[in-house]
Formats: sequence, structure tokens, C-alpha cells
Amino acid sequence: MRILSLLSAGGETEPRTARLCDVCAEVADMSGAGIMLMADDAPVGSVCTTNEVSNVIEELQYELGEGPCVDAHQGGRPVLEPDLAAPATPRWLAFSPPALAAGTRAIFGFPLRVGAARLGAMNLYRDRPGKLSDDQHADALVMADVAAQSVLAMQANAPFDTVAKELEAGANFHLVEHQASGMVAAQLGISVGEALVRLRAYAFSHDQGLNEVAESVVARELRFDSS
Repeated sequence: MRILSLLSAGGETEPRTARLCDVCAEVADMSGAGIMLMADDAPVGSVCTTNEVSNVIEELQYELGEGPCVDAHQGGRPVLEPDLAAPATPRWLAFSPPALAAGTRAIFGFPLRVGAARLGAMNLYRDRPGKLSDDQHADALVMADVAAQSVLAMQANAPFDTVAKELEAGANFHLVEHQASGMVAAQLGISVGEALVRLRAYAFSHDQGLNEVAESVVARELRFDSS
């Protein structure tokens, strides 16, 4: 009942997705939250974030293809990092430094699943290091389930192969990057997922943002079959 009350407290002017992220952070007592949709083990984009830090976290995961949401979705289980600055096992070598610089000290990813359907992951971050308490972990699992059910409910009446308007409100689905991935896939005769990996690699090796590289591809200023 408490979660339902919190979800309905946002008012008519606030998108349902934004309220959903706010409640995820509030219930688990975190500094912020984000919800990322994924397909074929690759990020599609964020449905919502609670603040600038959580937005940076989601953008980094999309651009780099690594981070807690990616691992949680691919592994189908929570991914918990209580101290990003001094992890017991170093990981996310590209993601961690800018995430730390943005103000992230602890970060946790929880998969969004309904039955066999894998939708993405919920990200929770905190501005100080520390493990989740048992209650926080349990609350985060509940919110991951609520988030998954909410995403399915919003998408239920959308036309086939389109995203529901409720999910688009406040979302960042990286349309330019996806268009560029399709173009690179056609140029090289590879899958769209592999094309996105090529785009990321090019952006990293040329010290450019993924969006900048994608815009060059869409504008036909950059081709991968001649580079």
C-alpha cells in the first residue's frame, strides 16, 4: 500500500515514469535511481532518471556498454558494488572513473524481469559508500518487480513495434545512435548490435562522444565500409 500511495502522489503533471524512478530511490533510501530498457543484451536507453548524477550513470552505461544495469540484465541477478572507488574486484574500467567524478560512490543494478521476459534493469546509486542493508535489498527487489510490471502495463496498449507515449515521456532512447547503428550494419553486413559496438569503439579510439559519431554517420560524413 505504501508503494502504491507513493506512486500516485506525483500529480497529473509529472510523467508516470519520472514518479516511478523517484519512488524506486525513495523506497530503497538511495540518492537516486534510473531505469534502463535493454534488448539483445544491449542498452536501448533510459526510461527515467531522478537527477543529474543518475542521468550521467545511465548515459555512461549506454555509451560504454558496461555498468551495473548491463551486468544485471545480462546475468539475470542483482549486481552490487558498495564502494565504487575501492571495489573488492575491479570492474567497469571505463565506466567507474567518470561515474565517481559525477558523485557516485556505491551503485547497485537489479534486473527487470516478468516471467521469461527480460526488459532491462533498475539502477540505484548512493553518494557515499556502503552495502545495502537486508531491508534495502528486499525493498529494491520489490521495486524492480514494480518497475517491470509498470513498464509492461504502459506498453500494453501501444501499437506493435512502437514505444508507448507514457514510456517516451522524459525518456532518452538514443534515436540518432540507433539510426546510425542501422546504417553501419547495412554498410558492413553485420548485426545492429555489432554495429553499435563498432560505433562505441570508434568513439572511444577517436576521443569523441557516441552521439557525435552517430550524427556524423547519419549525416553521411562518416562511413565504416571505407574507414
